[in-house]
Amino acid sequence: MPFRQHWPLASQARPIVIIGAGSIVSDAHLPAYEKAGYRVQGIFDPDLDKARALAGTWGCTAYASMSEAAAAGEVVFDLATPPAAHLGVLQQLPEGAAALIQKPMGSDLAEATEILSLCRERKLQAAVNFQLRFSPMMLALQDAIGQGMLGEVLDFDAWLALDTPWGLWKFLEGLPRVEIALHSIHYLDFVRGVLGNPLGVHARTMGHPASTMAQTRTSAILDYGERVRCSLSVNHDHAFGRRFQACEFRLCGSEGAAYVKLGVNLDYPRGEPDELWLKHGEQGWQQIDLQGEWFPDAFASRMSQLQRFVTGEDSQLISSVEDAWQTMALVEAAYVSSAAPATPIAELPK
Repeated sequence: MPFRQHWPLASQARPIVIIGAGSIVSDAHLPAYEKAGYRVQGIFDPDLDKARALAGTWGCTAYASMSEAAAAGEVVFDLATPPAAHLGVLQQLPEGAAALIQKPMGSDLAEATEILSLCRERKLQAAVNFQLRFSPMMLALQDAIGQGMLGEVLDFDAWLALDTPWGLWKFLEGLPRVEIALHSIHYLDFVRGVLGNPLGVHARTMGHPASTMAQTRTSAILDYGERVRCSLSVNHDHAFGRRFQACEFRLCGSEGAAYVKLGVNLDYPRGEPDELWLKHGEQGWQQIDLQGEWFPDAFASRMSQLQRFVTGEDSQLISSVEDAWQTMALVEAAYVSSAAPATPIAELPK
C-alpha cells in the first residue's frame, strides 16, 4: 500500500528570499529548494561577506540590507535566523507577507506570544519550520495512521542515545535553554501532530559533566489521560561507539505498530538512512521503501505546503504560528516542570 512521502509541489510558487546564511541554509534549505525546482531570489545576512559567498555559489542576489530584502515584492520569506532575531525580522516584512520561521518560535513562550501577536496584527501568512512532520518517513507514518493501520495509537516512545557533536553550533554555548528548545522540540511537535495536545507534562532536562551545553539530556512523560502512554528518553552523551546508539520512535496501536529510525542524527552530519517499519494485524513487519531523507527533503515539503497555502492550493496552513505557539507552550511547560521539585518520597520511620 503506497503512502504519501512528499508534499505536492506548488504549481505557481513564489520566489524565495532567505534571511540568514548559516550552515542550515547551505546544507538543507538551498539543496531542498533546488531539488524541488523553487527559485531562490536572494539572501540577506548581517554578515554580508557570508551572504555574498553563498549567493555567488547558488546564483542568486545578496541583499545589502534587511530593508532591501524586505522590499523584494511577491515572495516567500524564509527566516533561517536565531530565535531571538525572529521578531525583529518579522517587524520589517510587508503587511500580509508570507513567511516561514525557523524553529523555535522565539527563545521562550513570551517571545512566541509576541511573534503570534505581531503576525496577527500584520496579517502575516506565517508558519514555523517544524520540518520533521514533513520528512518522507513521518509523512508516510502519518498517512499509515490516517488509513487506520495502527488503529488507536496507545503508546508512543521516543528513544535517543547519541553522541551529538554540539561543537558544530558554537552559538549554543551560554544559552540557558538548549536540548528541549532546540532539539527535542521537533519530537514534541511531532507527538502533538499525532496525538494532539497533552493534558500536561512531567520533565527533567539537564547537562552533562563532559559538555559545556546547558542541557544535553532529557526525560519527559506527556499526559494523555488513562488510554495513551507517551514518553521521551533523550541522551546526547552516549559516547561509547555506534553499536548501541539509537534514534528511534516506537508507536503501538490497537491494530498495529510502527518503528521509525531517524538516521540523520546518527553520525551527524553524515547520518544514516532513515527507516520506517509497519506491523498491521496478522502480517509481519514490513519495511517501507522511503524515497528521500529528513535532510533535505523535509525542507522542500515544508516549503511546498506553505507555498500551496499562499496560492490557494491548500486550504489549511500546517504548523501555522497559531499551532506552533502550542508546541512552544508544551516546551515551556517542560522547562517549568524540570525546574520544579519532584514528588518527595516518604522517609523510613524511626
